[in-house]
Amino acid sequence: MTVRLRTRSSSAFVSIGLAVLVFAILLAPLRAAESAQKYPPTIVFMTDFGLVDDSVALCRGVMYGIMPRVRIVDLTHQVTPFSILDGARFLYGATPYFPSGTVFVVVIDPTVGSTRKAIIARSKRGQYFVLPDNGLLTLVEQRDGIEAVYEITNPEWMIGSKLSSTFHGRDIFSPAGAHVARGDDWTKAGPEVPVKDLVRLQLKAATLNDRGLNATVIATDGPFGNLVTNVDADDFFKLGYQHGQEVPVTVGGREMKMKFVKTFSDVPLNEPLLYIDSRGHLGLAVNQNSFAAVYGVKPPAELFIPKAK
Repeated sequence: MTVRLRTRSSSAFVSIGLAVLVFAILLAPLRAAESAQKYPPTIVFMTDFGLVDDSVALCRGVMYGIMPRVRIVDLTHQVTPFSILDGARFLYGATPYFPSGTVFVVVIDPTVGSTRKAIIARSKRGQYFVLPDNGLLTLVEQRDGIEAVYEITNPEWMIGSKLSSTFHGRDIFSPAGAHVARGDDWTKAGPEVPVKDLVRLQLKAATLNDRGLNATVIATDGPFGNLVTNVDADDFFKLGYQHGQEVPVTVGGREMKMKFVKTFSDVPLNEPLLYIDSRGHLGLAVNQNSFAAVYGVKPPAELFIPKAK
C-alpha cells in the first residue's frame, strides 16, 4: 500500500513539473514582449551643432514626433565643428557601451547639401548608424565590421516637402533615425549601397621600428587640453618603458622629457606626463593644466618616442 502511494505521488510530481515547464515555455514570449515594452528604444544623438541655438531641440522634436516613446541619449553636441575625425573617434569610444539595436544618429556634415550620401548602416554588432557617408564610420567599421548599408532617398523617411539644403540633421537624419528606432523596415529607406563603397578616412597609423615610435597627435581631450594620440597602449609598451620612468619625447618639433605615470596626480602640479587614457591610447597631459596651451601644440602634430635604453 505504501509503495503504491509513493508511486502515485512521484507520477503526480512529474506531471506537475512538466506542466510548469510547458507553461514557462509558453510564457517566455509574453515576458520578452513585456520587457520590450518596459524599455523604450534608444537613439544616441551626436552633432557639432553646439547648444547656443535651437538646432538640437528641433532634431529631438522631429524624433519624438515620429516615435514618442523613444529614449534619446545626447552623446555630445560639442564635437569640434566640421571634424569628421573627432566624430569618428567619439563613435568608436561610445558604441561598446550600448546594446545591440541602439540607433546612433550622427550629424557632423561639412558638405551638407552636396552629392555625399545620407545613409543607414548596420554593424555586425547589431547597432544602426544614421549619418552622412563621409568617413564617420571608419573606426567602428575597422573594429566591429559593417553588415549592410542603405541610402536614405525615400521621401517618407524624411521630414516632407519642406526639405532644406542646409539642415539635413532635422530633415533627413532625425526622421530616418526615429523610423529605425520605431522598428520600421530600414531597408525601405532607399537603395542598398555596397559596403566597399563607403567613404573612409585615410588615417596615418603609428609605426614602430628599431629607433622607436613615430606617431601623430590626432586631437585634444575635451576642455582639458590633453593630447590624444594614435598610439595603442600595446605599441607603447613595446618601447620598454615602465611606470615612473622619464621618457624622452619629441612632439610638434619640441624635445622634452616627462614621466610615464598611471594618473595625473602622480606628478606635481603643472608638470607634464605621459599616461594611457581611458580608451587605451597614449596621452600627453599636464597635471591640472592644458598641455596644448602650455606647450603650444595643436593637432595634427608629429610625435616621436625612442626605444628605452
